[in-house]
Amino acid sequence: MSSVLEEIVARKRVQVEKARSVTPLEAIKDRIAELGRPRNFFRAVVADREPRTFRVIAEVKRKSPSAGIIRPDFDPADIAERYHSGGAAAISCLTDEHYFGGDLGYILRIKDRVPLPVLRKDFIVDAYQVWESRAAGADAILLIAECLSEGQIIDYQILATELGMTTLVEVHSVDNLCRMLNHVGFPHAGYSLLGVNNRDLATMTTDLAHTFRMLDLIEDPRVLVSESGIRTGEDLVRLREHGINIALVGENLMREPDPGVALAEMLAVVDGPDRPSS
Repeated sequence: MSSVLEEIVARKRVQVEKARSVTPLEAIKDRIAELGRPRNFFRAVVADREPRTFRVIAEVKRKSPSAGIIRPDFDPADIAERYHSGGAAAISCLTDEHYFGGDLGYILRIKDRVPLPVLRKDFIVDAYQVWESRAAGADAILLIAECLSEGQIIDYQILATELGMTTLVEVHSVDNLCRMLNHVGFPHAGYSLLGVNNRDLATMTTDLAHTFRMLDLIEDPRVLVSESGIRTGEDLVRLREHGINIALVGENLMREPDPGVALAEMLAVVDGPDRPSS
C-alpha cells in the first residue's frame, strides 16, 4: 500500500468510527428498509446489445489529492444531468470529503435528477460503510483490493449483493489482480465488475496501456472497467480494439465547460454520431 493510500485509509477508519457513534447500524438498517430496490448498475454497463455501444461510467468529482480543485463551480446534480444527456451509462460519485470534496448526500441529489444508477466511489474499509452506502441511495460500491484483505473483499461482496448492489472490485498491481480473479462474479454473476486502475498510487502517474498489460490474465473482458488516464475518444477506440467496452472517465470531463457535451464528443469517436442513447 502506498503512503498516500495508507494515509487515506487511516483517516477513513477514524471517520467510520465517528459515523458509527453518531448513527448506529440499526438506524442505518431502518433507513434502508424505507428505500426501494437499487438500480441495476451491472446491467447498465454490461448490457448485451447490438450494435454494441461503448459504456462510460462518468465521474462527478470536485477535487483530488493529485490535481487539487478540478471544478470550482461544482454542482453534482447538474453535472450528472449533463452526463446523462451526453450518453453516460452510469454515474460515479466521489463521497470522500477531505481528499475529494465529496459528500454522501450527493448520491440522492443525483438520483433525484437522473435515472442512471450511481456508484459510491470511496475508500470502503468497514462493513458499516456498505450498509451506509445503500442507505445513502448507492446502487454500487467500489472495493479497492490495494487496501482490503481477501476476506474483507469477500464479506463486503456478499453483503453488497444481499443489499442488491453491484461491486466494482478495483486492482492496480498484477499481484492483486491474481488475488481477486476468483472473486469477480462472486457471489453471483451479474453483481460484480472488475476495475483496473491505470493510476499508480505510489507515483500518481497514469498509463492507459496498464489495462492492456493485464488482459491476458482476465477471462471475461465484458466485465472489465478501465479506470483513470482516459482523456479522448481515441482512448476509447484503443480500449475497444482490445475488447474492452467499459471505462470510468472523470477528471478530463470535469475540466470541460460542459462535461456532457465533452462526453458526447468522446462517444461519437468510438460509436459514431448516431450512437444509440443509453
